[in-house]
Amino acid sequence: MVQTSPPKPAAIAPFNQTLGGPLTKSPISVLQINLGRRCNLSCSHCHVEAGPHRTEELADSVCQQLIEVINRFDQIQTVDLTGGAPEMNYGFRPIVEAARAKGKEVIVRSNLTIFFELGYEDLPEYFAEHQLHVVASLPCYLEDNVDAMRGQGVYNDSVQAIQMLNAFGYGTDPALQLDLVYNPPIPNSTDFSLTPDQAGLQQDYTAYLKEHFGIVFNHLFTITNLPIGRTKFHLEHRHLHQPYLKFLASHHNPSTVDRLMCRNELSIDYEGNIYDCDFNQMENLPAKTPKGERLTVEKLLAANSLDQIEQIVTRPYCYGCTAGSGSSCGGSLL
Repeated sequence: MVQTSPPKPAAIAPFNQTLGGPLTKSPISVLQINLGRRCNLSCSHCHVEAGPHRTEELADSVCQQLIEVINRFDQIQTVDLTGGAPEMNYGFRPIVEAARAKGKEVIVRSNLTIFFELGYEDLPEYFAEHQLHVVASLPCYLEDNVDAMRGQGVYNDSVQAIQMLNAFGYGTDPALQLDLVYNPPIPNSTDFSLTPDQAGLQQDYTAYLKEHFGIVFNHLFTITNLPIGRTKFHLEHRHLHQPYLKFLASHHNPSTVDRLMCRNELSIDYEGNIYDCDFNQMENLPAKTPKGERLTVEKLLAANSLDQIEQIVTRPYCYGCTAGSGSSCGGSLL
């Protein structure tokens, strides 16, 4: 009897092939700055692989260059600070204050529990004083699910932190925006699913948190777990990486493409290197000029232009941002 090999799994079409051409950059209006990988938590879904033992953070020279970029380019509307815990990394407050002095929106992507770490107790007041837009991770409104993903006790600390922000006017004062982020559980089997409907889930969050804790917030963002960092390791360990990518690709929605976050933003790491998005940054896929040159903040200043990129570097995980209703740092795209 002739032995036959099992059929090879179907290849995933390159993202640009599905689009029918390269994904192109729009004029830059957002700087997303990863200030470093220092964090007080080690969340299982963290694509940055941040944690308490990481020491990488922004260099002073890069911090000064970033402040120069903020001061020079009026086209920047939003400065989006992430990490790690951005508040723990060098440059957080100088960049916040420079951006606010120029009238830019400043987003801080906070894990909330940082408020209870020694030396950071003034953060809620600082956020309110500078009218920072807080985007806070709360991957579920139920305690067990949050603690399983982010660590024991994180849910209760997060609830207390939101209550502290509410006391300063977050969620009620139009100038003090507080948005929460839902991340789905990382898959353990091929029973994959897309993120729930954002509007419906926001109603569930709103009702539960108000009833049980008196909490109010502005918006809920549903964000798909892309197979990067710890999520990728988890999926590879269970032989789910390729099946998950295929699932995402099979749910590609072309209606999301015009609003992809990579199109009008620059992602900048703590060494001053430029990427199209935070995911490419974690995969070490730098943004390039039409001549194939890697970009840095220093080179942007020398060129006196933020718009040095024509085509965005894409990979199969980009389907995670276009699956279903889409996913971005601001949640659903539709």
